[in-house]
Amino acid sequence: MIDSFGFVISGLPYTLGISLFSFVFGLGLGLVVALMRLSGKFYLTLPAQVFVSLLRGVPMIVVLFVLYFGLPHYGIQLSALLCALIDFSVVSSAYMSEIFRSAIGAVDQGQWEAARALGLPEHKVLRAIILPQAMRIALPPLGNVIIDMVKSSSLVAMITVPDIFQNAKIIGGSKWDYMSMYMLVGLIYWSLTFLLERGQSMLEKRLGLGR
Repeated sequence: MIDSFGFVISGLPYTLGISLFSFVFGLGLGLVVALMRLSGKFYLTLPAQVFVSLLRGVPMIVVLFVLYFGLPHYGIQLSALLCALIDFSVVSSAYMSEIFRSAIGAVDQGQWEAARALGLPEHKVLRAIILPQAMRIALPPLGNVIIDMVKSSSLVAMITVPDIFQNAKIIGGSKWDYMSMYMLVGLIYWSLTFLLERGQSMLEKRLGLGR
């Protein structure tokens, strides 16, 4: 484990890069989908509902395999890294859209009424009054999403992306000692999630959540 640590940890940029980029992209897409569902317009709510239901109901690895192994049958060849980024971004956005939808719904209705009474346009009410409050409500569950994404990023080893899990598999195969490598990878992932948990706690404390 000690001798192999350097090679295994060299996959960390892939693990963190895929997780963080997908989280940011999924955050934006999830907010758009949430607003579509809250719009009250059938032609927006129906596609959003189908999108969320489909991507929450299909395992992430299935979407990953469709992108990497399925699309080439139709003449579309994407790199393993791009497939991983698309998969994690799109699937995570379905979960984050539900977080945003519930967070926006949790903002007191009086906030909407007061803002409208001041004559503010709808888009400004949402951007300046409602979303800042909704983001504070959504922070804890969003923290759970990014932690889950870091752990789930190990799936990209299935399509040969050289993350920490893929590197551990390579060493395990060459040394005939998978158990030590899996223990090492488990410790690395636990360390990453611990740091994310501490960061989330600090951010919640800074925003005064729970008071």
